[in-house]
Amino acid sequence: MSATATKPAVKRTPKAKKSEEVEIVPVAAQPAEETVMDADIAKMMEEKDTKPGRYYEAVGRRKTATARVRIFTRGSGVTVNTKDYKLYFAHADLQRIVDGPLRKMKIAERFMVSAVTNGGGIHAQAEAVRHGIARALVAFNADFQKRLKRSGYLKRDPRQKERRKYGLKKARKAPRWSKR
Repeated sequence: MSATATKPAVKRTPKAKKSEEVEIVPVAAQPAEETVMDADIAKMMEEKDTKPGRYYEAVGRRKTATARVRIFTRGSGVTVNTKDYKLYFAHADLQRIVDGPLRKMKIAERFMVSAVTNGGGIHAQAEAVRHGIARALVAFNADFQKRLKRSGYLKRDPRQKERRKYGLKKARKAPRWSKR
């Protein structure tokens, strides 16, 4: 048996010895202890009902940062990695980068945006979220593409750090040259 497989529980009668009859009861048939309270189940059901239904999803990228962005048609606000974007991106410049596509289309209060981002630095993550929001808005309404493209929000910035080459200190920086 593997470590994940469950062994059947052995239930002995009070006077039974090893040589006598032993009743084997599967684990699933035993009365289970309540691990989740009824109140918790009710709370989870309420959360499930209040979740916004329809959404449009897109992926944004910048350097090594990626962001999976979902735009919900109900609600308002922007969350990044389950935090409000104003807490996640503390600097005002980064906040302006993130909500740029929504402000450009003048629909900041109409959508609830949820983004999961990882990799890269904080600035690259902000630009990845912006790229994802712009792509999701185009998925919602193709008419938005012209204005967003003109503003440069749909362009994936391809610049990345160049790899280090052998014999050099960095990508192009060479060690100090000496004649002898």
